[in-house]
Amino acid sequence: MPLSDFPRYPLTFGPSPVHHLPRLSQHLGGAQIWAKREDVSSGLAFGGNKTRKLEYLVPEALAEGADTLVSIGGYQSNHTRQVAAVAAKLGLKARLVQENWVEWPDPLTDRVGNIQLSRMMGAKVTLDSAGFDIGIRSSWQQAIDEVVADGGKPYAIPAGASDHRLGGLGFANWADEVEQQERELGVFFDTIIVCTVTGSTHAGMIAGFAGQDRPRRVIGIDASATLEKTRAQVEKIARNTAELIGLGRDLRDDEITVLEGWAGDLYGIPVQSTMDAIRLGAELEAMITDPVYEGKSLAGLIDLVQSRDIPASSTVLYAHLGGQLALNAYSGLFRS
Repeated sequence: MPLSDFPRYPLTFGPSPVHHLPRLSQHLGGAQIWAKREDVSSGLAFGGNKTRKLEYLVPEALAEGADTLVSIGGYQSNHTRQVAAVAAKLGLKARLVQENWVEWPDPLTDRVGNIQLSRMMGAKVTLDSAGFDIGIRSSWQQAIDEVVADGGKPYAIPAGASDHRLGGLGFANWADEVEQQERELGVFFDTIIVCTVTGSTHAGMIAGFAGQDRPRRVIGIDASATLEKTRAQVEKIARNTAELIGLGRDLRDDEITVLEGWAGDLYGIPVQSTMDAIRLGAELEAMITDPVYEGKSLAGLIDLVQSRDIPASSTVLYAHLGGQLALNAYSGLFRS
């Protein structure tokens, strides 16, 4: 059915803002670069891209009479912080499993940033030593079972709200928002750059843009360092979402692009290109990005523009998905 027929619980201020990045564009000497800012789109605990996804999951949770949102992520998960925020907003409980997805030598990684806010908002947080994987985890299922055993009614939200039947709808709607903002601004974004890990942000965009009249490139920059798993999940979610919103055709393989080269060897570990991109965005535009997600997608954008893989004639939209709170757990960076 059409996307507009799916129930949506508003958790954002409205369409996320779009703005030009003139100093970054001039510095790179090629395409014109704009940003669409999920990091400032909601008043719920600093927002971020998962808040937009949760707008489409909340109506189902409420309709089922759920009293507890149950989700999973790393110690510094932006997603679980947003689940905790939505639960607080709705008067529900939040049960969060936080796994040790990033081997980073900061002794406060399980006490600052995202996880600190989740605890402040009343979420029940369980730490788990398991490492990174975008798949379904037994610790999450155990948490769901514990809520049931305690007499609660859980609503299960997978990592990133991604591998969920409705997980791609939020960013299919983002694609519609972009089309409307283009009309208002008198601009056309022929290239979209987005960070890709658990997949539904990128996948939703693919499905949403596929239903529009003007073709454009939607480029996912892998930050998972498990490229094939991520690419397969993006494809699965994109095809599911396209069918769900009634696209009326199969997605083409060339519409599903996930590029490697900027993730480094391990999820959550910044490499030199990450650090350079974070500093450049901050110094030129006061646009703050993080070492896990946005620093890596920004690094990809910088290289693609400078190498002319993205032509100088292009107008690029960089999807800023949030995530800056994780910087608290990387206190050793930028000491000079």
